[in-house]
Amino acid sequence: MEHNVVQPLDQKEFRNVVGHFASGVTIVTTEHAGIRYGATISAVSSLCADPPLVLACVNQRLGTHAGILNSRRFTINILGEGQDSIAHTFATPGADKFRDVEVVEGQHGPRLAEALAHLTCEVIDEVEGGTHRIFVGKVLEAQAGTGSPLSYFRGRFGSFVPFEKSSWPRTQAENSVSHK
Repeated sequence: MEHNVVQPLDQKEFRNVVGHFASGVTIVTTEHAGIRYGATISAVSSLCADPPLVLACVNQRLGTHAGILNSRRFTINILGEGQDSIAHTFATPGADKFRDVEVVEGQHGPRLAEALAHLTCEVIDEVEGGTHRIFVGKVLEAQAGTGSPLSYFRGRFGSFVPFEKSSWPRTQAENSVSHK
């Protein structure tokens, strides 16, 4: 019997393949002991609607990781079209990330005032996954504005262009939800 030897997947090839998955662009923010933390995070997803849960995967080397680990809360700021410079700033190590950004200090930590949407969360579970930690967040507050999201595909920022208008437009009330 002959077996094919499977080589470990090359990291460069893996990044190339997953880069073909278009995604939105988010900045995860938190605060602990009077210090604000924030990072551009690409691995964010909704988990379920009942109860409202999300996932945020954060590199364990980032200060934002330590901030979330200690504060047990975070906000996912979903960026809108044209906010790629903010995404670059929050992805740059050592940058003064909050210097030129309007921040709203909420009950559960900072959020970016100009973001397209926000999901404020408390950590209810976490799992280590390689270089990252997967935080499961219970959504405490959710709010969305109008506009188009900033998109990321194959290493480049872009915009989302829908094929046609949706047959079921959401009302503003459906876009602003608070869970206690």
